[in-house]
Formats: sequence, structure tokens, C-alpha cells
Amino acid sequence: MPGVLPLEEGASGDAVGDLRTRLGALGLGTGEDAPARFGPATRAAVEAFQHRRGLRVDGVCGSQTWNTLVEAGFRLGDRALFRRSPMLRGDDVAELQQRLGALGFDGGRVDGIFGDHTATGVREFQHNIGVQVDGIVGPLTVGELLRMQARHRRTELVSNVRAREELRRAPPTLVGRHVAIGEQGGLAVTLSAFRRCLVASGARVTAMHHPDDSTQARQANAGEADVLVALRLDPGALGCTTAYYAGYRTESPGGRRLAELVQALVPRALDIADGGIRGMSVPLLRETQMPAVIVELGPAAVVVERSRALAGALAESVEAWARSLWE
Repeated sequence: MPGVLPLEEGASGDAVGDLRTRLGALGLGTGEDAPARFGPATRAAVEAFQHRRGLRVDGVCGSQTWNTLVEAGFRLGDRALFRRSPMLRGDDVAELQQRLGALGFDGGRVDGIFGDHTATGVREFQHNIGVQVDGIVGPLTVGELLRMQARHRRTELVSNVRAREELRRAPPTLVGRHVAIGEQGGLAVTLSAFRRCLVASGARVTAMHHPDDSTQARQANAGEADVLVALRLDPGALGCTTAYYAGYRTESPGGRRLAELVQALVPRALDIADGGIRGMSVPLLRETQMPAVIVELGPAAVVVERSRALAGALAESVEAWARSLWE
């Protein structure tokens, strides 16, 4: 399938048929379109799926939408789950993380990615129930998860409690904190000014200019950043919108708080429209292991002309974020 992507309105063939079958399995009907045709009904279904999963809504099935659609087809028990490279992804992994967390085992943030935290949570669960501790989620481990889940229910996932506790233990200033900042093109000058402001506040800063979201996420994770602020120039926009991670009925509390503070300061500093905050599950937000936000800005002429004011407002937002976590 990747070789025929993207699929959009007007396309036809077996790949479109596969797309429509997967959408239908999720309750998103496309029956009004002719067989194997990508018509208005299919576009509406793709848009509904993108909205439901926190993706960018454009009605086009590109690689990100297709991969997420494939992931949505997995249910816990459909396949063995374990830590590998590249990491396994899917709704079955998210269900595993949710069930572990509800039973008191920290399987990491519920993001549908089987990483190190999830592997540790699985091993702790296996040790607790007295089965072979191999980190592999097979039929026996799944059966025990389901059996124990029926008898024990927590009101909150352990991973959420841990995340909030880590935020509360963090210092109330940026002194010594590691802040990752990034842009994908057009905002290098702004990013440089933003970096200077953060350094003046005592932060250690990593600046990233790679055009790929996943690459920026890996760089931030490798550097063990405390927080990430990614800037995106949207020439067609008339204001500022900030996104934070939300997916699988959970969200990043630190990311949401930072998004709120960015929106409280940046639109006013640039005198542009306040587009609000939104929870999303795009790669940069889903794959980072720290609180992260994506700040989308426009129009381009205003953003570039007022880059110094923008950098100051962004730095003030991050400083306020550090203080608010302490309060």
C-alpha cells in the first residue's frame, strides 16, 4: 500500500477498496460511492477518521493516516506483543497499556507504542502473577490481564499519576532545565531568538531544524529534554493554534498546561487571532517522551516581522509553565 499513497478523491482501484474496507470495519461507511472509487463519501469517512484519531483533517489518505488506520485494526490478543525495533504500534498496544495502568502497573503513557516503559510494565505484571517473565504478551498474559481486570478497577491509570508527580517534583524555574525547540523551515531566525531568551533564563537548549516530525521527536528523546516546543509556520493561517498530545482517551497534562500558556501570551504579543488549543496524536506529540506542544502560526509576514516579540512571548510561556507546575 505505501507505494500507491496518497489516496484522495478521484482515485480508484484495489488500494481504494482496501481503504474503504478498513474504514467500514471501524463503522465509517463509504457505501454511497461506486465500488473501488474514492468519492465524496470516502473522503468524508477519511476526514471523520482523521478527526477521531487526532490527525490533521484533509480528507487525503497519506502514510500517516494509512498507518493509523492499520493500527486501529488490531485488538489485544490478535498478535504477540513485545519490545522490538522498530517498535510495535496499534490499538492492541494501547489497550495493553490501559489495562496495565488500571491494575497498578506502569506501562508508560497510553500512546499505542510498545516501548521500554511498556516492556517493563509487562515484566512486572508477569512477575506478580507468577508466569514466565519474558516481556512477551501472548495468550497466557492476555488471559490473566482480562481475568484480573474483571476483579480490580482503578479510577486512574498509574502512568497518569506518575506523570503528574514528575511535573510536581520539577524545579519552578528554567535554570538547568533542558528545553528542546524546533522548526521545519521559515522560522530559523525566530528559533534563534527564542533560544537566546531561554538561555538567558538559565535553560540548556537544543535547537532542531529537521523537516521530519519523527526525527525531531527522536532527537528530543535522545537528549532527554524536559519539554519540547515546536514551531510551525502556516502561511494560510491568520492566528496562533497550539496542539498537545491527546489520544486513546488520555492526554499529556504538562503538554496541555503549556499549550494553554502559549495561547494566553503569543496571540496577544503578535496581535493575531487566538485559535485555541487542541489535543492531537500527530507523530511529534505521540512519539516524544516529555511534555510537548506544536505552535502553528500565521500569517507569515506578521510572524517574521515580529519574530523578536514572538520569541519573548514563547520564552515567557515556558517560564510560566515551569512556575505553574510548582504551584
